[in-house]
Amino acid sequence: MAELDPVIHQPVRLRIMTAMASLEPDAHVEFVYLRDRLKLTDGNLGAHLSKLEAAGYIVLDKTFVSRKPRTYVHLTMAGRQAFERHVAALQAILRNDASGGHA
Repeated sequence: MAELDPVIHQPVRLRIMTAMASLEPDAHVEFVYLRDRLKLTDGNLGAHLSKLEAAGYIVLDKTFVSRKPRTYVHLTMAGRQAFERHVAALQAILRNDASGGHA
Protein backbone atom coordinates (compact mmCIF):
# COMPACT_ATOMS: atom_id res chain seq x y z
CA MET A 1 0.00 0.00 0.00
CA ALA A 2 1.23 3.51 -0.80
CA GLU A 3 2.31 5.60 2.18
CA LEU A 4 1.18 9.06 3.16
CA ASP A 5 3.81 11.76 2.68
CA PRO A 6 4.63 13.24 6.12
CA VAL A 7 5.52 16.62 4.58
CA ILE A 8 2.25 16.91 2.67
CA HIS A 9 0.05 15.23 5.28
CA GLN A 10 0.04 18.26 7.62
CA PRO A 11 -3.37 19.94 6.98
CA VAL A 12 -2.14 23.40 5.92
CA ARG A 13 0.51 21.95 3.63
CA LEU A 14 -2.09 19.60 2.14
CA ARG A 15 -4.28 22.63 1.37
CA ILE A 16 -1.31 24.45 -0.19
CA MET A 17 -0.42 21.45 -2.34
CA THR A 18 -4.05 20.97 -3.38
CA ALA A 19 -4.27 24.61 -4.47
CA MET A 20 -1.00 24.40 -6.37
CA ALA A 21 -1.77 21.05 -8.02
CA SER A 22 -5.03 22.45 -9.38
CA LEU A 23 -2.98 24.81 -11.58
CA GLU A 24 -1.38 24.09 -14.93
CA PRO A 25 2.07 22.48 -14.52
CA ASP A 26 4.00 25.62 -15.48
CA ALA A 27 1.80 28.06 -13.52
CA HIS A 28 2.83 30.06 -10.51
CA VAL A 29 0.89 32.16 -8.02
CA GLU A 30 1.71 35.06 -5.77
CA PHE A 31 2.23 34.51 -2.07
CA VAL A 32 -0.66 36.89 -1.30
CA TYR A 33 -2.99 34.87 -3.54
CA LEU A 34 -2.31 31.72 -1.50
CA ARG A 35 -2.48 33.63 1.77
CA ASP A 36 -5.88 35.08 0.93
CA ARG A 37 -7.30 31.93 -0.69
CA LEU A 38 -6.30 29.74 2.25
CA LYS A 39 -7.02 32.39 4.89
CA LEU A 40 -3.59 32.14 6.52
CA THR A 41 -1.29 34.68 8.12
CA ASP A 42 1.92 35.68 6.37
CA GLY A 43 4.00 33.91 9.02
CA ASN A 44 1.96 30.71 8.95
CA LEU A 45 2.02 30.47 5.17
CA GLY A 46 5.72 31.36 5.04
CA ALA A 47 6.63 28.62 7.52
CA HIS A 48 4.72 25.96 5.57
CA LEU A 49 6.11 27.11 2.23
CA SER A 50 9.62 26.82 3.70
CA LYS A 51 8.95 23.16 4.61
CA LEU A 52 7.61 22.43 1.14
CA GLU A 53 10.56 24.21 -0.47
CA ALA A 54 13.05 22.25 1.68
CA ALA A 55 11.41 19.03 0.46
CA GLY A 56 11.82 20.18 -3.16
CA TYR A 57 8.06 20.32 -3.71
CA ILE A 58 7.85 24.03 -4.53
CA VAL A 59 10.13 26.81 -5.69
CA LEU A 60 9.86 30.33 -4.32
CA ASP A 61 10.84 33.12 -6.69
CA LYS A 62 11.38 36.44 -4.93
CA THR A 63 11.45 39.55 -7.07
CA PHE A 64 10.49 43.21 -7.07
CA VAL A 65 7.64 44.78 -9.04
CA SER A 66 7.57 48.58 -8.96
CA ARG A 67 9.99 48.46 -6.02
CA LYS A 68 7.67 46.24 -4.03
CA PRO A 69 8.78 42.73 -3.05
CA ARG A 70 6.79 39.90 -4.58
CA THR A 71 7.07 36.20 -3.93
CA TYR A 72 5.84 33.73 -6.50
CA VAL A 73 5.21 30.06 -5.74
CA HIS A 74 5.67 27.29 -8.30
CA LEU A 75 4.93 23.58 -7.82
CA THR A 76 7.85 21.44 -9.01
CA MET A 77 7.45 18.20 -10.94
CA ALA A 78 8.69 16.34 -7.84
CA GLY A 79 6.03 18.17 -5.81
CA ARG A 80 3.29 17.28 -8.26
CA GLN A 81 4.35 13.62 -8.24
CA ALA A 82 4.56 13.55 -4.43
CA PHE A 83 1.08 15.06 -4.22
CA GLU A 84 -0.30 12.48 -6.66
CA ARG A 85 1.26 9.65 -4.60
CA HIS A 86 -0.20 11.15 -1.42
CA VAL A 87 -3.68 11.37 -2.98
CA ALA A 88 -3.36 7.77 -4.20
CA ALA A 89 -2.46 6.68 -0.65
CA LEU A 90 -5.50 8.52 0.74
CA GLN A 91 -7.71 6.88 -1.89
CA ALA A 92 -6.32 3.45 -0.99
CA ILE A 93 -7.15 4.07 2.66
CA LEU A 94 -10.67 5.11 1.73
CA ARG A 95 -11.15 2.05 -0.50
CA ASN A 96 -9.94 -0.20 2.30
CA ASP A 97 -12.34 1.43 4.79
CA ALA A 98 -15.22 1.26 2.30
CA SER A 99 -14.67 -2.46 1.84
CA GLY A 100 -14.74 -3.01 5.59
CA GLY A 101 -10.99 -3.51 5.72
CA HIS A 102 -11.08 -6.31 3.13
CA ALA A 103 -9.33 -4.97 0.05
